[in-house]
Amino acid sequence: MIERYLARISGPLLDRIDIHLRVPALAYRDLAGDDSAEPSAVIRARVEAARERQRQRFPGSTGVQANAHMSSREVRRHCRQGGAIAELLQLAVDRLGLSARACHRILKVARTIADLAGCEALHPAHVREAIQYRSTARAAIPAG
Repeated sequence: MIERYLARISGPLLDRIDIHLRVPALAYRDLAGDDSAEPSAVIRARVEAARERQRQRFPGSTGVQANAHMSSREVRRHCRQGGAIAELLQLAVDRLGLSARACHRILKVARTIADLAGCEALHPAHVREAIQYRSTARAAIPAG
């Protein structure tokens, strides 16, 4: 039923949605379990640090305050795509049929993942995670 519904949504529209996730239902015991999850205050601090990193990345750029607002030129500048990252993107394009727009959106999400991790450089792991957020076919991109 989900596949039939998704088939009704146009590719260009789906290309504009940065993160696609399937979230399975949880049993009540999982929801009511122990509070070993990361505290909200810690998550908030990490998000605020990532946002500050982004503000510092785009000083004086009109209309660009976060990775999501980057132009194609800024994506090339702030999301280096050589070596393993270029190979991952090529694999994603080949296996998942991604458009150029989808690749840029993957790189923007990957840059945000790197910012949340406190990394200055973009790493293949960030790109792999971002690709997984674009695809329900998670097995299409190798882990590692």
